[in-house]
Amino acid sequence: MNDLLDRVEKIRPVLLETAAESERATTLAPAAVAALEQAGLLALKLPAVLGGVEADPVRQIDVIEAVSAIDASAGWCLMVGATTIALPGVFLDDDAVGTIFAGGRIPRAAGCYMPTGQTIPTRGGYRVTGRWAFASGIRHAAWVSGTARVVRDGQPTGERRVFVVPAAEVEIHDTWQVAGLRGTGSCDFSLREHLVDTAFTWDLERAVQRRGGPLYRLGMPGFVANEHAAFALGVARRALDAVVGLAAGKARGVTPTVLGERGTFQRFVGAAEARLRAARALAVEANAAAWRTVAAGARLTPRQHAELRAVAVHATEAALEAVTGSFRYAGGGALYDTSVLQACLRDLNAAAQHFMVSDSAYEALGQFVLGHPTAEPMR
Repeated sequence: MNDLLDRVEKIRPVLLETAAESERATTLAPAAVAALEQAGLLALKLPAVLGGVEADPVRQIDVIEAVSAIDASAGWCLMVGATTIALPGVFLDDDAVGTIFAGGRIPRAAGCYMPTGQTIPTRGGYRVTGRWAFASGIRHAAWVSGTARVVRDGQPTGERRVFVVPAAEVEIHDTWQVAGLRGTGSCDFSLREHLVDTAFTWDLERAVQRRGGPLYRLGMPGFVANEHAAFALGVARRALDAVVGLAAGKARGVTPTVLGERGTFQRFVGAAEARLRAARALAVEANAAAWRTVAAGARLTPRQHAELRAVAVHATEAALEAVTGSFRYAGGGALYDTSVLQACLRDLNAAAQHFMVSDSAYEALGQFVLGHPTAEPMR
């Protein structure tokens, strides 16, 4: 783990220096992408047999949290990029993997797994049509994944199929004019009647693990829920550290009082510190338990999946409280584009809109606690 965190520290200067450039360009700056790639961090979740790290869920939390505490857009692109290159590496057959990972090189990837398109089976493959939103990192990706609902004989079925295509073959829509996470370049992409060879697809419900170890038995949402907790905790840590750094030199009021000497601020800092550490401890506990389950050869239960999502929501809510409070206590100076605090406020609120950390996660866990679950784990 120290090696991975050492890699993060080595690229810290580049990520800090390029953060503003990424915001202006509304996509992660080329130097930041190259830094993540050269540090091997985009291979965080990739099977080791393909040159990846194949890090367990707790190690992933450490790394994604650390990068997100430096620059939120870089942290978000890291978690999405790591997942969208890992899954094809796990589930595609040897011919497709030989093409995608030609020469042993690990390419950059992006994608969206919400099934907002449709696909029709045809000779040799699937004809895909649709539009997918929030494809973070697509501007720097070589390969793009998406999920489509299968249509047979003109009728939709319950089948969902994941496809992988070269980024050059999709149409990218310049939709990313947003309040937060501006540097992620999370544009829409679309395909129209596009033929995808069967080898570059897999059945989402009947996926066969072809490479890698127990990590890939986690399933969905367990495979990605940890990322959201890690991201939120990293952004919150940056905000809290920033306002604490202001505390000794900032005074407000008609009779100015140094911020760090105010009892209300001291209480806020103490409470935020305790809540963030508690949320992190819960995230580590739940993900370590999930890892023990799959390492023992089992699969996660629906309740475990619900718990992992709920833990990510809890971390996000604790982080939002810490970031919002830090922004308010910093006063008017936090409004300026030069302030880290306004960036943290925007970026974390943007991330909190993600379905993975919506209230439905609490609903699902609550159903298990009450003894009458109706929700199936996300896949």
